[in-house]
Amino acid sequence: MSADPATNPTVVKLGGSCLDGLDGTWWDDLARHGQDHPLVLVHGWSKPLKKLHARYSEPSAILRDRYGNQSRWTTPEVIDDIRTVSAELAQDVLARLESRGITAERLLGSDGLVGAGEGERWWWREKQLVELENLVGPITGVDPAPLENLRPGHAYLITPLARNAAGQEVNTDADRAAAAIAGATGASDLVLVTDVGHLLIDDRPVRRISAEDAAAFRDKGAKGGMRKKLRAAGEALEAGVERVVIGSAAVTELLNGSTGTLITDARTPAAADTAGANA
Repeated sequence: MSADPATNPTVVKLGGSCLDGLDGTWWDDLARHGQDHPLVLVHGWSKPLKKLHARYSEPSAILRDRYGNQSRWTTPEVIDDIRTVSAELAQDVLARLESRGITAERLLGSDGLVGAGEGERWWWREKQLVELENLVGPITGVDPAPLENLRPGHAYLITPLARNAAGQEVNTDADRAAAAIAGATGASDLVLVTDVGHLLIDDRPVRRISAEDAAAFRDKGAKGGMRKKLRAAGEALEAGVERVVIGSAAVTELLNGSTGTLITDARTPAAADTAGANA
């Protein structure tokens, strides 16, 4: 991909837990940004699934792999429910964009965009190690060809399902899917929009951190969803993305550095930036 902003997108991951909190001014800002940059939005679905059925809030719905990473226990029925809530979410998101002058279309990652490898067979479930089929797979590649309409004024909304070598539709981590899509499309920026304002280290907000320091904290201090976000950030930077930003503000505010946590390959001591964040 070229570095031409007319063809290279800004990739924005919309956390499923924060979508309800994005007000009209947030979408106004995104639309203004989208007038000059192609947009690829990758959405989560955690909160919509919990609204659909109480079983998705039960501890048994979450598994852990041998590395300690969390995953939703995904059966064919769960895939169907993901499709259901994603279709409803897409209808809302596309309407918000189109009412602000951005044309938009939805694409399932499993429709030729995202490929997945073989998933884990052994999982920790409620403190027991069990063998089960979990329709979750690691991302092995992204084919950007389905994103044929990348241009300013147009957006794609991606549901981060994938297709494995056996032809099965599988669940993937939305942050890491966004990172892989950003790398494959030559995006300069990946924005991970979440329900927290910054990465926190020792309960202090970090304004800027190097990829190396972020990886060290990921492996020794980060937990849960932030651990996955930091892994996604590292993968995006390794794939050629210049900047990854994590935060809960408007996209242009996150990109101009006025808030959120910026992660780049540049070596910048995190401690100095946490001090600056509290100034």
